[in-house]
This record gives sequence, C-alpha cells and structure tokens, in this order.
Amino acid sequence: MSIRIGIFGYGNLGRGVECAIRQNPDMELVAVFTRRNPETVKTATGAPVYHADLVTEMTDKIDVMILCGGSATDLPVQTPALAKLYNVIDSFDTHAKIPEHFADVDAVAKESGKIGIISVGWDPGMFSLNRLYGSAILVDGKDYTFWGKGVSQGHSDAIRRVEGVLDGKQYTIPVEKALEAVRSGANPELSTREKHIRECFVVAAEGADRERIAEEIKTMPNYFADYDTTVHFISKEELDAHHSGIPHGGFVIRSGKTGIDLEHNHIIEYSLKLDSNPEFTASVLVAYARAAYRMNKEGQCGCKTVLDIAPAYLSTKSAEELRKTLL
Repeated sequence: MSIRIGIFGYGNLGRGVECAIRQNPDMELVAVFTRRNPETVKTATGAPVYHADLVTEMTDKIDVMILCGGSATDLPVQTPALAKLYNVIDSFDTHAKIPEHFADVDAVAKESGKIGIISVGWDPGMFSLNRLYGSAILVDGKDYTFWGKGVSQGHSDAIRRVEGVLDGKQYTIPVEKALEAVRSGANPELSTREKHIRECFVVAAEGADRERIAEEIKTMPNYFADYDTTVHFISKEELDAHHSGIPHGGFVIRSGKTGIDLEHNHIIEYSLKLDSNPEFTASVLVAYARAAYRMNKEGQCGCKTVLDIAPAYLSTKSAEELRKTLL
C-alpha cells in the first residue's frame, strides 16, 4: 500500500515535493492545497488541486501532509493547526524559534495522536545531524558551519524591498581563507564577517540613485551590515540569463583532538552542492514523511525533529536489507 501524501502550499518547495514523490515508489500524491484559486494552479504531474479551506475534509484520504509554507508567518500557524488532523512535516528554519515551535506542535500532536516532524531540510536538518555526530564523536573540538556558494532567498527578498530595486539575487559565499584555516585543524575563532561574504546582483529602476541603493543594502541590519558585501548593477536580461536558478550548499566541519595529551587532530566534513535548494529540501521532506508514517503506525505521536529519528525509518529498504547492504 502506498503512503498517501498531501502538499499544503504550491510554490517552489511544493513543486519540489511533487517531483520527489514521483521518485519514491511507495508514495502517491493525493492532493495539493493552495490559498489561490485552484483553477489557476496547474501541477506538473496533473495532481488534483483543492482550496486550502477544504483541507479539513480529506483526513481519511491522506496519511502525511507536507507543509510548504514560509517560516515567518505560515508554519507557526499552519503546522499546529494541521497536526490536529494529520501526520505533518515542515521545514521551519527560524533557528532561534525552533524550541517554541516544537512545543506548540508537540502539544497538539500528542492530543491528536499524530506525528509532527519539524525543521526538516538541510539546515536545519542534515546539517543538524552532522553537527550532532561530530560533537558526540570528537568531544574536544569545535563546530563550523559554512553556507554557499548559493542564493539566499530571504536576503534576495530583502534586496527587492529596497526602493528603486526592480529585481535582485544575493549569493552567500564562504571565505576561502577561513575554510582553509578550519580544514587545517587550527580551530580559529571566526567572526561573522570572517566566515562569509555576500554578493548582490541588482536590477535598478531607470533613474534610480544607485549609490543610495548600494549603501542601503550594505548597511541593512540583520542582513548585510555584518558582512563584506558587494553590489553589482546589471540588466534584467542579464539577471534572467545568469541568475535564474536557486543553487545552494555548504559545509559542516568538526575539528577535534584525541589522545592522552590531545596530540592527534581529526577533521569531520560534510558538504552539499545543490543545483536546486527547494528540490533538495523537498527530497529530505519526503524521506521524513515515510518516517512519520511508519512511526505513527507503531503508535508514536507528538513532535519530533531529525535528531530524534533513527535513520532506518527514512529508507524504503527493510532492516534486513539495510544491514546486508550498508553496514
């Protein structure tokens, strides 16, 4: 029997989930829910589209609901609300608010007898797991996380909010010198500015004050002020031709020492290079949807994160196959 999946929200991430479901033979996409007029939404696979208001009427047809909204205003409301009805997965990525979000979802999911898995993706998500493994194994050491080179969607949105900007993309880029120092085992103390640079490609309105736009971007608090930031002004045609994708990636590195006198250095490194940030994130969400289904079938309920879930739950293979092929 297939695991019946629903998608709530049909932007870049929702479309990525739709594609990922096709690659998993034990799953089927039952429904896509949108706040838009369903008649205006055409899915890539022809999956049926319903208005979000109808989500309460399909609890007997969907095993796991994958939520594809934003972390700022959508998921804090939607995930607890839908955990009353379904096993749910989300990609909530506001790190500082994860404990609060966990508590909200946990209370509802325990009451409804459902599983809610939050903050699934690559960071938080796969990077979180690798930080845990690294710090548990190399107890005497330091964690380092670098992001990029890749498009930051939140920072790109911030650029587009600047007066006089028609469009723009922002790339987060690790500082190579910092990466080399970490990989050498030097365990450097690195400031925010020393770890990453930000590169912006901006389409300005005709007659707009480019100097003012560049200065406003470079000094924007919480986004660019703490980084060395470069602003390039280009045409809309150049932006579309060379910056239309959403690549990303990064590195998690644990540098540590072992031995009686801590004389031996070790480096654990995990890296990602992603052509499509939303499609990769979607693939992680779909794997954890399988885990949610299996755990709930066992009678488990409440909120979970990637740190709580045994990796065997993610695989289509049986425990016997995993022991034979992967150990």
